[in-house]
Amino acid sequence: MEFFNNETFLRDLWLAYYDARKHKRNTMNAMSFEQNLEHNIYMLYREVVERHYKLSPSICFIINEPVKREIFAAHFRDRIIHHYIIGKLMPVFENQFIYDTYSCRVGKGTLFGIKRLEHFLRGATENFTKDAYILKLDLSGFFMSINKKILWDMVSQLINHKYSAYDKDLLLYLTELVIMNNPTQGCILKGHKSDWEGLPSNKSLFCAKAGCGLPIGNLTSQVFANYYLTPFDRFVKETLKMKYYGRYVDDFFIIHNDKVLLQRLIPVIRQYLADTVQVNVHPKKVYLQPCIRGVSYLGCHIKPWGRFLSYRTRKNIMALVNELNTMDFSILHQDEINVERSRCGSYFGQREHFKIYDYLGEVKLSLPDGYFQ
Repeated sequence: MEFFNNETFLRDLWLAYYDARKHKRNTMNAMSFEQNLEHNIYMLYREVVERHYKLSPSICFIINEPVKREIFAAHFRDRIIHHYIIGKLMPVFENQFIYDTYSCRVGKGTLFGIKRLEHFLRGATENFTKDAYILKLDLSGFFMSINKKILWDMVSQLINHKYSAYDKDLLLYLTELVIMNNPTQGCILKGHKSDWEGLPSNKSLFCAKAGCGLPIGNLTSQVFANYYLTPFDRFVKETLKMKYYGRYVDDFFIIHNDKVLLQRLIPVIRQYLADTVQVNVHPKKVYLQPCIRGVSYLGCHIKPWGRFLSYRTRKNIMALVNELNTMDFSILHQDEINVERSRCGSYFGQREHFKIYDYLGEVKLSLPDGYFQ
């Protein structure tokens, strides 16, 4: 009960609410919560400080683009707690991440990771005048393989040793609830059972081992998954002494001039990951090739003469353009138009960073006058 009258925590909860509602304000859960906003925030506040807080059932559904995935959408009040946790922990996590961890960090998204790999390729080959090789690995069913106990031990130790704010005990309490929660229990399935057909078992929480798996779709899952592999990052950089290394979630690469050395690293890396965090290298996603051939990474293909969007990304863009060209914007509500505007903006954004004229030169995007105003 020591936090019950703490105005600082209530203020922090309000800030987390404002973060959680960004880009989600028109959803049913967000609008329902906002109808009686002050009361709902206060009740959430009381539940937490009195240690009565329980996570609500998630909504589970399948998306097919850019790839088929199982998504668990948390209730809006739980999203507030997620943003509160990450808002508090992110500065601590930042001090633990190496420079070349690219996911869920301000200024270090996919484009940053692509540019860093491009920089490494040129550095290792001295602008493609010398031989070098790139080893690219992927982890099998990474999110579903994350051991919750190992993750909780890592995060709780970090909070106990590196976090000293007023809400330390409260943060430990909430973080443990979120990490150890099993969202498959009592979840609401959206869509049809047939939607799950074709989804590999190692991509579904319903098939995950007991005590394993984080739900894709939660902010906390993305950040915790990133932190989960931090010991591996340090192992590669500090123990193996690999200068040209980078990782985006479970997709990582190493560049070196010695191909035999990279070949010998594969079983070493596989054993380390299995022993420390109990995840496995995907046996069919081991890529070891000369840098001069280029490499696919984070939705693009990097070659010595430029970077190009991958076939899958190009296909998605073409499908989006065709959909927008046949859409009747006169019957859409303003919030629906805003969604389509964002999707369309992402299409134009590709032109700035990638060479796309080679396959989109004849594509015409027809939109109403003033669409981007």
